Amino acid sequence: MRRPVVLGALGVVLLLGGACGIPASSDVRVDGKGGAATGAGSGNGRPSEPPSRTASGSSNEAFVRNFLSAAAGEPDRAYERVKAFIAPEDRARLQDKKGSEVAMTVVRLREAVYTLNSDSTTTVKISVQQIGVLRANGTLAPPVATETEYEFRLRSGTLDGAANDERAGLYVVDPPNVLLLSDVALQQYYQGESIYFWSSDRTRLVPDQRYLPVAVPQERRVNEVVKWLVAGPSDWLRPGVVGLPDRTELINNATGANDRWEVNLDMSGDDQNGIDQLLTQLAWSLGDLGGQLDLKIRNNSQPVLDLNARRAVERLYPITESPQRFCVYEGGIRPLDFVGELSGAVPLAPDINRNIVSAGLARADNRVLAAMVVSSGKSRQRLAVGSGPAPITTLNRSTSEYASISRPVWLRMADSRPGRGLVVADGQLYRFDEGARMYQVPLNLPAPVSAVAAALDGQRVALVAGGQLYVAAVNLDGGGVSIGPPRQLVTSLTGLTTVDWGREDQLVVAGSAGQPAIYEISVDGAVETPLRTDVGAKVNHLTAYPTNRTVPLPSGAYMYEANGVAYRSSPLERIEPDRVRDIAPPPAGGRPSNPSAPFFLY
Repeated sequence: MRRPVVLGALGVVLLLGGACGIPASSDVRVDGKGGAATGAGSGNGRPSEPPSRTASGSSNEAFVRNFLSAAAGEPDRAYERVKAFIAPEDRARLQDKKGSEVAMTVVRLREAVYTLNSDSTTTVKISVQQIGVLRANGTLAPPVATETEYEFRLRSGTLDGAANDERAGLYVVDPPNVLLLSDVALQQYYQGESIYFWSSDRTRLVPDQRYLPVAVPQERRVNEVVKWLVAGPSDWLRPGVVGLPDRTELINNATGANDRWEVNLDMSGDDQNGIDQLLTQLAWSLGDLGGQLDLKIRNNSQPVLDLNARRAVERLYPITESPQRFCVYEGGIRPLDFVGELSGAVPLAPDINRNIVSAGLARADNRVLAAMVVSSGKSRQRLAVGSGPAPITTLNRSTSEYASISRPVWLRMADSRPGRGLVVADGQLYRFDEGARMYQVPLNLPAPVSAVAAALDGQRVALVAGGQLYVAAVNLDGGGVSIGPPRQLVTSLTGLTTVDWGREDQLVVAGSAGQPAIYEISVDGAVETPLRTDVGAKVNHLTAYPTNRTVPLPSGAYMYEANGVAYRSSPLERIEPDRVRDIAPPPAGGRPSNPSAPFFLY
């Protein structure tokens, strides 16, 4: 018997293989949607079908990669594609499921060990991290399986003891009784899509992540998206949004070509405002698809919708001013100056701009909402909140003091209602209002909370608790703030410390990848991209500017603090004291202080 051959971190090798020339510590962002075409046919510059069984020849490593891609594509043929890789005598071991029951177990590969046996077969042991379950409706649900290792054997495809033929390829013997799909295959053979549901108060659209096989032709894309909308939101998002009216069904299939699309729904109610909201929902859920949409409700035509025109009028999360960078310098908020960027004035009056540890500021109509963590002496902290036209002249302070308070965040409103925000104090999540009144938010989490971040839509939050990452929906009905059951996201990072939203479907997260690192992680945990792997010290503060399709710039801007030093991205550099505006020079022979707790105002 030969010694085992170990292929370490196979998934990472595959993921980063197309990024040659980009160092691990690079500030370059990789969206994970690329990949060379290696199978039959391609779509959008990518392969639409995974490679065939014989495409890898007699290479064990290539065959296993292809086997873990075989399920990718339209679900009705998933079992057929996978069984083509399994030895004929063992195909019955993989029990078929049909229709909506088809689900793929998505895994992140950690290691593969190959051992040659005396019967000329090869035993393969793959170590994996369970990421989730890709369902037929395009959602990636939390993982169900708990296995950290799968074992199967490979044999030659040559029959009757004939000499090994490279063209015969390999077969899987003793296969796992699940459809395994690697995270790399998910990125290569599926297109990430955002569909949108109205918030529970119907004031804004909230994105929901789905995956559409690249193999689905463009003319069927509309049909798939409408079916997703009819089926309703993902489970974790459901507490914060509303689906289509009960018993809504698609009449026949959505059809179209040449920039003209027709959708016919059996939907209760004749509320024209509701139909108009549905049209906006469809326009955004169809992504960048152009042309005209002919919506019919029970065969009754609505005015034809120009998709691009509707998106131009009904914008997602409209932001009218460019973001501005600030930091805390010697206990006060100060602007940061960078070439080519707008540098604004501090929105606080000088007499209240002191004793500040960290801050979260937001624009709301013609007002500024300011929430600050302030030092109250003896290593205690309070929350201070002010609002109004800049400069704000008075602050309200929380009645309680705490040993530690996280950077506060505002939940962005789509109307003129009073501002509400979230903050973590001594391991508990609280909501606060403009009067600095704090109310504990119940969470069913197994460990204390250390960080919270709010999405640009104001209806989703990310949390770090016990070094783990979670997302949850927000419900703002009735003037309060309630958080739905958190969903834990799987990531290869450990010991997470802080998080923020970098895009509507991506989080920027700090943790450890053997050493302190910053990653971008998708909102379902499926895709992770290293942004910086040589941070050098634990990141205790992180902030990002959340871009989306209507707010495209600056792309991927984030700032963080580690070991008392602040940094910014794009380009990645230390934020030096000379970038801080309106500060007095240090005394002769003295050294300037370090800027801390940087943040964006937008």
